[in-house]
Amino acid sequence: MKTEEVLKVEHVSFRYEKENVLEDVTFSVPKGAFVGLVGPNGSGKSTLLKCILGLLKPQQGNIYLFGTPISEFKEWHRVGFVSQKANSFNTGFPATVYEVVASGLTAKLGLFRFLTSKEKQAVMEAIDAVGMGEFRQQNIGELSGGQQQRVFIARAIVSKPELLILDEPTVGVDVHHVQNFYNMLDELNRLGITLLLVTHDIGTITEKVTHVACLNKHLYFHGKADEFAQLKDHDLSKFYGHHLHVLSHQH
Repeated sequence: MKTEEVLKVEHVSFRYEKENVLEDVTFSVPKGAFVGLVGPNGSGKSTLLKCILGLLKPQQGNIYLFGTPISEFKEWHRVGFVSQKANSFNTGFPATVYEVVASGLTAKLGLFRFLTSKEKQAVMEAIDAVGMGEFRQQNIGELSGGQQQRVFIARAIVSKPELLILDEPTVGVDVHHVQNFYNMLDELNRLGITLLLVTHDIGTITEKVTHVACLNKHLYFHGKADEFAQLKDHDLSKFYGHHLHVLSHQH
């Protein structure tokens, strides 16, 4: 029985004016996977995410979400997105954790609708899922960068998306809390959410994700995490364009 593809990127190329950013990129994300997308700065990762989210249109190739071409896809509540928000969040923003997470239901419910008891319960469950239950009435501006990112993930999952896309979510997260952060993502994946994580943290990739995609304009590698772990340092250095040594984060 063939595994359902949540995301399929097929021969995608993109350029800004005369600069090629993506060249013939093809890969897929099966349902239930935890995919790490890695690559150096300027490798096209952010551009690829914008294409997947329908913000940019590739000059060549096709992208499918849940089997539907991106140009025809309407069910955006099935997709959650978390950007590098914690690094530049306005600490004076007057909203509690509960209010920020509840705002994630706006697209689904409309701007001026009151939450039902079932929807309030969904907000609480999302907050608890990221380990922020004790902070639900605290102003988000009073939280650390890592705590804020947890809240943004709760906001992204409150509408129960099937695919969660995260763009370098550990930017602004204290190094001592990064491992706990990845443990939380692992738990969300176990709950059935398919994850696509953009990161520079190659060491963590091999410990947490199920699949890895290495992008540097071209797709240099796409496969299971254990296959990626067997790559030699000189293979990765060739891909990154400079010497690279992968360090494990396990203690």
